[in-house]
Amino acid sequence: MNFTNCTTEASVAIKSKSVTEKMLVSMTLVVITTMTTLLNSAVIIAICTTKKLHQPANYLICSLAVTDLLVAVLVMPLSITYIVMDSWTLGYFICEVWLSVDMTCCTCSILHLCVIALDRYWAITNAIEYARKRTAKRAGMMILTVWTISVFISMPPLFWRSHRLLSPPPSQCTIQHDHVIYTIYSTLGAFYIPLTLILILYYRIYHAAKSLYQKRGSSRHLSNRSTDSQNSFASCKLTQTFCVSDFSTSDPTTEFDKINTSVRIPPFDSDLDQMGDRQQISSTRERKAARILGLILGAFILSWLPFFIKELIIQAETVWLYIKNRDLSLSC
Repeated sequence: MNFTNCTTEASVAIKSKSVTEKMLVSMTLVVITTMTTLLNSAVIIAICTTKKLHQPANYLICSLAVTDLLVAVLVMPLSITYIVMDSWTLGYFICEVWLSVDMTCCTCSILHLCVIALDRYWAITNAIEYARKRTAKRAGMMILTVWTISVFISMPPLFWRSHRLLSPPPSQCTIQHDHVIYTIYSTLGAFYIPLTLILILYYRIYHAAKSLYQKRGSSRHLSNRSTDSQNSFASCKLTQTFCVSDFSTSDPTTEFDKINTSVRIPPFDSDLDQMGDRQQISSTRERKAARILGLILGAFILSWLPFFIKELIIQAETVWLYIKNRDLSLSC
């Protein structure tokens, strides 16, 4: 009797623990989804309502925020339900739509990071010429290209998975690995090629910004030396002028012209300093933006690299099992 009571209490404890774990997981995922929605919404609202932010580079960031917002609204809620219930109950059609939207938006988000890095690279390495080309129309074309590539990467499975609509409802909704060529094509196009391009671009951005900073530092040093020499020369002219005017009987108008000529030098130097300061501020902003995007890139790699490594491992295992079964069937 006591053994029965202990067994019953243990089973109840296991069930309550399972429910507690599900509650903790669901609450954590809900918080992450809510934060993702709020933060991306704040970015979109800030860019749309602030006139100073109406720039082509910010349009790319706004489009990235829209893409991540779609993930938070369309993908993550169903993911929470699927994870907590540990079973898919919405049928094949919703499963296929959910997987397609998930792949499209996630691929689009990754490609947005790629075009943002490309835009930043052009802005740093070819600032004067790219400033004329950096228009809202160009940003719109880049965004359209990103979405088009994302659709071509994520939508093909819909054409060969339509026959499953006639099958019984599935208990699991996962990416299928029965097409080796598509798996390789999708993983390369959605992650590995963009990742390689982003790493190359940021490597070049770092070296371009570093060399630009060194050049401006040396030119600023030479400018300061030139300014000191001119100021010293101006002081000599002023001193000589006043000395001559005190002891000579030459025309005072000529002496006054000399004084004016000498005094006009400092404003020209201050204009050069202001131009140098503006260039330094612009360079600092570009480096700061590149640094922020670098942090985003690090988070992006840590978030996505394990998943795509897993996809390649699963695909390699699938191919190996297929070859092994084929060899066994031929030997029989």
